[in-house]
Amino acid sequence: MRILITGCNGQLGNEMRLLSAQHTTHEYVYSDVIVPEQSPVPVHTLDITDRDAVHRFVKEQHIDLIVNCAAYTNVDKAEADEPTARKINAEAVENLATAGCRIIHVSTDYVFSGNEHQPCREDDPVAPKTAYGRTKYEGEQLLIKANPEAIIFRTAWLYSPFGNNFVKTMLRFGAEREELSVVYDQIGTPTYAADLAAAIYEAIEANAWHAGIYHFTNEGVCSWYDFTIEILRQAKALTKQPNWARVKPILSSEYQYKTPRPHYSVLDKAKVKQTFGIEIPYWTDSLHRCLCEIL
Repeated sequence: MRILITGCNGQLGNEMRLLSAQHTTHEYVYSDVIVPEQSPVPVHTLDITDRDAVHRFVKEQHIDLIVNCAAYTNVDKAEADEPTARKINAEAVENLATAGCRIIHVSTDYVFSGNEHQPCREDDPVAPKTAYGRTKYEGEQLLIKANPEAIIFRTAWLYSPFGNNFVKTMLRFGAEREELSVVYDQIGTPTYAADLAAAIYEAIEANAWHAGIYHFTNEGVCSWYDFTIEILRQAKALTKQPNWARVKPILSSEYQYKTPRPHYSVLDKAKVKQTFGIEIPYWTDSLHRCLCEIL
């Protein structure tokens, strides 16, 4: 197959590109809105919000499958500019869905209310409370309507050595500051983008095409406070530098959020494990692999 990976300069897109070296039975085409001057692989400039451009590109490049890693992920900016978030998270997804090939799309835990008390299953009711969540859920709906054979992976708390993310921010703050205040009443599961990329390749190379919605994060559960403690604990061990910030647990009410965050966003992964026969790494083990790449 010829596989188009959109948003290839982002966290997941970069991990998909790196892992493609191990999946050489396919040909890969990479695209993003902005192409860096220096790129390890040829990257095409493609504005996925332009339907005609998308359809023309897919036809000219003879694309068989699209893996859409592109998204508007800034939760606070989405709240202030929902039309732009909708253009990327919903309208652009419909453009890709109608391009005449199979598609794997990445969505988010933010489609749920965040007030659940047990891991969310794929068929549980959705109730997005933010512009980001609303636009991502609309993207899911438009995709399924236009391309019922699509595969959707919902994920959460994504991090990697690429781009901006919580792990890299805590490493920076942990080295610069004496104390960090981090919320301990928001619960979820970190996801190493490399593990999500590996799961996507499992779906691509399965014996049959298994359309539907799947949840994927690493195994385990923690708070943002626990996550930060583990990031700095491992960083201290890896760098042999003792002077990392103290971490203070605080309530969400003590932190001034511009946009509400989910209090509980653990995803049930039974379906993805059963369908594709994958073993998902525990979150602290995956964090260690990532930190070894960063530090």
